[in-house]
Amino acid sequence: MAGKSLPDKSIRICADRGGTFCDVHASYPDPDRPGETKEIVVKLLSQDPGNYQDAPTEGIRRVLEIATGQQIPRGRVLETDKIDYIRLSTTVATNALLERKGHKHALLITKGFKDLLLIGNQSRPKIFDLNIRRPPPLYSNVVEIDERVTLVGYTSDPKAEEHAIQFDEDGKVMRGYRGAGWDREGLAEGPGDIVKGISGEAVRVMKKPELEAVRKDLQRLYDDGYRSLAIVLCHSYTFPDHELQVGKLAREIGFTHVSESSQLLPMIKMVPRGVSSTADAYLTPILRQYLDGFFSGFDEKLKDGTLRCPRVEFMGSDGGLLDLNNFSGLKSILSGPAGGVVGYALTSWDEEKKHPIIGLDVGGTSTDVSRFDGRYEVVYETTTAGVTIQSPQLDINTVAAGGGSCLTFRNGLFLAGPHSAGAEPGPACYRKGGPLAVTDANLVLGRLVPDYFPKIFGKSEKEPLDIEASKSAFETLAKEINESQDKQMDLDEIVYGFIKVANETMCRPIRALTEARGYATSRHILASFGGAGGQHACEIAHLLGIKTILIHRYSSILSAYGLALADRAFELQEPSSTFYTPQNRPQLKARLDRLDAEVRAELKRQGFEGDHVHTERMLNMRFEGTDTALMILPTEKDGDGKEDFEAAFKRTYKSEFGFLLETKTIIVDDVKVRGIGKTFDTLGESVFAEVAKLQRKQVDRKAKADMTYSVYFNEIGRVNDTPVFKLDDLEVGDELEGPAMIIDDTQTIVLIPGAKAVLTRKHLFITLE
Repeated sequence: MAGKSLPDKSIRICADRGGTFCDVHASYPDPDRPGETKEIVVKLLSQDPGNYQDAPTEGIRRVLEIATGQQIPRGRVLETDKIDYIRLSTTVATNALLERKGHKHALLITKGFKDLLLIGNQSRPKIFDLNIRRPPPLYSNVVEIDERVTLVGYTSDPKAEEHAIQFDEDGKVMRGYRGAGWDREGLAEGPGDIVKGISGEAVRVMKKPELEAVRKDLQRLYDDGYRSLAIVLCHSYTFPDHELQVGKLAREIGFTHVSESSQLLPMIKMVPRGVSSTADAYLTPILRQYLDGFFSGFDEKLKDGTLRCPRVEFMGSDGGLLDLNNFSGLKSILSGPAGGVVGYALTSWDEEKKHPIIGLDVGGTSTDVSRFDGRYEVVYETTTAGVTIQSPQLDINTVAAGGGSCLTFRNGLFLAGPHSAGAEPGPACYRKGGPLAVTDANLVLGRLVPDYFPKIFGKSEKEPLDIEASKSAFETLAKEINESQDKQMDLDEIVYGFIKVANETMCRPIRALTEARGYATSRHILASFGGAGGQHACEIAHLLGIKTILIHRYSSILSAYGLALADRAFELQEPSSTFYTPQNRPQLKARLDRLDAEVRAELKRQGFEGDHVHTERMLNMRFEGTDTALMILPTEKDGDGKEDFEAAFKRTYKSEFGFLLETKTIIVDDVKVRGIGKTFDTLGESVFAEVAKLQRKQVDRKAKADMTYSVYFNEIGRVNDTPVFKLDDLEVGDELEGPAMIIDDTQTIVLIPGAKAVLTRKHLFITLE
C-alpha cells in the first residue's frame, strides 16, 4: 500500500490502442526508494465488449489500481489528481478510413469543379485489370459555390519576375502586369480586383461568393442532417478569404466540424488539398466522438487542458505529440505505428556509429516497417485505402501480415493474410471460435508457451491459450492440403510453411524501403518490436542477410513506450511561389524567421522554452517546369554561414531521381518551420557503447533455464529440449546461444540455431552467424 503516499501529478501514462491489443506503459517515483522510478506494463485486448467499453480507459484504471494500491471498480469515473500526463496513440481514424465508416459530410467547391475530386489525378494503378472498381469518394453530397479567383500571369512565363505585378508594403498595386493579359494583348488587366496573395502571387478576384445564396445551400444541408463540411475553393492556398467567409457562415448555422482546405493544408494543387480536406471532414468527427467517450471515463479536470491539470497528448502521424486542439483525423492516420518508430529510433540509434536501422513492428493485425538513419523519414503524400492524402507522415510501409493474420489454403497456395482475426473473435486459440491465424501456427510449433502467455481469454478473461483448438484446426487443413497433392507433408512442415509465407510477406516492405531506394539491406540493424516481433525477428534477419538484431526490453509495447519518449511538435507552413535567387533569399529568410518566432511562441505557451525547443526550417523546392517538389531541410551552410538550401535540394534531387536539371531555375512552393519541444534531456549511452564494454558470461543452459519445451526450427526440425529462459531471471552480460527461447510477461523471443544473444540494461542484443 506504499502507493498511497504518491504525490499528485506523479504518474505518467502512455497507451497505444492497436488493432488487436491495447498496450499501456506507466511510470512513477518509487515511494520506498527516493530517486528510483517504478514502471508498470499492462496489456489487454483492444475490444472486449463483454467486459469493458474502452480499452485505454480500462488499462489506465488497472494502472491506477496498481500504483495507488486501492481497488477501483469498473465503470467508476476515474480521478486524475495523481496523473501527470496521459499520452495516447489511436487507430480509430485509420480503421474508419480502411473500413469506410467515417462521418457523413458534404463538399463545398468552386462552381464548375463539382467532379474534380471524383476525376482525381488520372492515375491508373491497375491499368490491366478487366474489372476496375474505384473506391467511391468520401463525401456524400456536393454544393458548388459561385465564386472565382484566378492568378495574374502564367506559371511558365520565362519572364515571370519581369512581368509580375509589383505591390507596395501595404499590398496595393504599384505597377500593373507587363505581360500579355487575359485578352492576349497589351497590358490588359482584365476584370475584378487584384490583391496580393499569401504566397506573394497576384490574385484577381473575379467573383465574390453571394453569402445569402450560400447560407440557403448550407441551411438545406443542415436540414438534411449534415454536420460536417469540407470547403475547397480555387487558389485558396494563397487567397483564403472566400473559404473563411463560407466557413464562418457554416459555423453560425451550427455545423460542428468545418475543414477549410486553406487552414488545413495551405499548399498548391487543388486535388490533394481537396481530398485531404474531405478526409479530415470524414475522420475528425469520428475521432472527436471517440475522444469524448474516452474523456467521459475521467473527472472534468482531464479535458480542462490547462497546465494545472493532467495533460492529454496525442501521437501525430509525423512522430510528434499534439495537444487536443491541434489533433485531427488527418493528423492521426498513422498515430498508432508512429509511437513505435519513435521508440526504436531513440533507443537504438548510436550517434557515433550511425548504423541505419530498420524497424519491424509485428502486431496483431499488420506489420509496419520503417527506416531510421539519424532523422525520421517523412513523406508528404500518401495513399491509404485508395485515398491520396497530403499531410506529413512518417514513411511507414504496412503489410497485412501479423499475429492475427488468417491462414488459408487456396488454389494450391499457402496464404497468410490479408484478412485478420482481430481481437474479436481472434485466432482459433483465443477460445472465441476464431479462424486459424499466425499465432496458432507459432503455438503449434512451440514458439509460444501457453503457461507464460497472458491468461486473458475466454468468457472469464482468465483462461490460457487453447492449443488443442489450434491443433485440431490445422489437422483438418493438413488433410485438405495432402489430399490436393502427391507429396505428403507432416503437420509441422505444413504449419511451418505458413510461417515461411508470413515471413516472406514481412520482408517485402523492408526490401522496398532499402534495396528499392539504393540502400544495402544487409548493412542495416533490425530493431524488432510488436507483440509477435520476437517470434519472427531472427528468421527475417536471416532472410535479409542482416547480422544484428535489437529487441528492447519493452519491445512488445514499444509503441506505448515510444509515447513516453516522444517530443511535442508544432509546425506552421505558408505558400511561397518564389524563385530561389540571390535577390529573393533575404525575403525567404525573413519569412522563415517570422514563422520560427511564431512556432517558438506557441511552444512556449505549451510549456517549452529555451534549450528544450529546437526548430527545423524547411523550403518546399522544385525545378521550374516540373511538378515534383521536395521538402528540404538543409544540413550544410553556405560560404556566409547561412542555410544552404540550394546545395541540399540538388543533392536530394540527384539522390531521388539520378539527374539534375542544371539549366532550370529553382522555385520555392512553400516555407515551413517545425518546432520540437524536447520532453527529456538524454537517454544515456547507446546500446552499442554498452555492448562494447560489457563483461559477458555464458549462461548454463540447463541450470538457468526455467523449463524445456518442444520447438520446431527450420532445417533441423523439432528440438524437444529447447531451453526456455525467463527474461527477468537473466542478468546484464548473460550470453545465450540458439536454439532457445526467452520469455517475459508480454513477449516470446525465439533464438534460431546459430544466433547469439547478450542481455544489456534495456535490450537483447542478438547476432547471427
